[in-house]
Amino acid sequence: MRRLIHLVGLIAALSTAATTGAARADTLRIATWDAALSRRGPGLLLQDIRRGKDPQIAAAVAVIAATRPDVLLITDIDYDATGLALTALRERLAAAGAPYPHAFARAPNTGVPTGLDLDGDGVATGPRDAQGYGWFPGQGGMAILSRLPIDAGSSRDLSALLWRDLPGNLIAGAGLGAETQAVQRLSSSGHWDVVVITPSGPLHLLAYAATPPVFDGPNDRNGRRNRDETALWLAYLDGRLPWPAPTGRFVILGDANLDPADGEGRRDALAALLADPRVQDPKPTSKGAVAAASTGHRGDPALTTADWDEGKGPGNLRVDYLLPSAGLRVTAAGVYWPPPGDPGADAASGASPHRLVWADIALP
Repeated sequence: MRRLIHLVGLIAALSTAATTGAARADTLRIATWDAALSRRGPGLLLQDIRRGKDPQIAAAVAVIAATRPDVLLITDIDYDATGLALTALRERLAAAGAPYPHAFARAPNTGVPTGLDLDGDGVATGPRDAQGYGWFPGQGGMAILSRLPIDAGSSRDLSALLWRDLPGNLIAGAGLGAETQAVQRLSSSGHWDVVVITPSGPLHLLAYAATPPVFDGPNDRNGRRNRDETALWLAYLDGRLPWPAPTGRFVILGDANLDPADGEGRRDALAALLADPRVQDPKPTSKGAVAAASTGHRGDPALTTADWDEGKGPGNLRVDYLLPSAGLRVTAAGVYWPPPGDPGADAASGASPHRLVWADIALP
């Protein structure tokens, strides 16, 4: 099995270098990916990475080595305060020919206790009682890997913003009492403004991962929160948050957990963001998404980024986004989703239901 996984990763890397091309010296390849690198207990991800026997981790390494982003946001990756799991992953990637000397991670809201019984089941210590769904603090967080230096001192973590403090929020109809509203943060995982130092100056990565707009009750709490997690970026760009608006070039990226046309959710904030003249949507596509198109959907199947069972789930949706600021020049963009039978297809499907989304940005 290990030899097979190694061969899959090697073939995928060679195939992608030949067909899509790694980012040239005058371009910067930025990517976002929900890599499903979360486990049910603390320390289990580190254990699985170090043992080297987990086929899902091997597939994830193969996908990253194949696409070779210069800067990569990973969502749904377990966080530990010492960074051991992230360091172990970087070691695996370096061994696969994809070194990332720089990394950024902060404690997410997932699994952080609120001390309140938010789901009304009589206990206040369950995964749905945390600031963001999680069985333990740090489960399913975020991390940024970069070949370029990261200016951590100039970066911002917006994740402590209370939901009720977002201008125009929808918390009022979510069925939350005053005590809950006083502690409930907006970010289910995190919202970051991370500054990467490129050869032509700083670039802000506005990174996030939103809660799914499902798995709730008649008050649509998750649907409202999902909507507001994307609306935060509009407020941030407007300068309507406690932090000043970012200046210069930026890229909004991450897992919005919302499709513009299909599946459940409140789409007004996402539609406003996609139409905002301050950003551009390169609309990355893939042949694999077309081959796996869901029936009855209204959106363009080529744009979908997640492969979910049509019978048991919502079908394939576009939920992962990479939106550069309007002044940046995008030279290429895509979703790493090879069609069945192509090199790399097994690694892509074996790593995560989501597919890696990338864009090449010209450096002036």
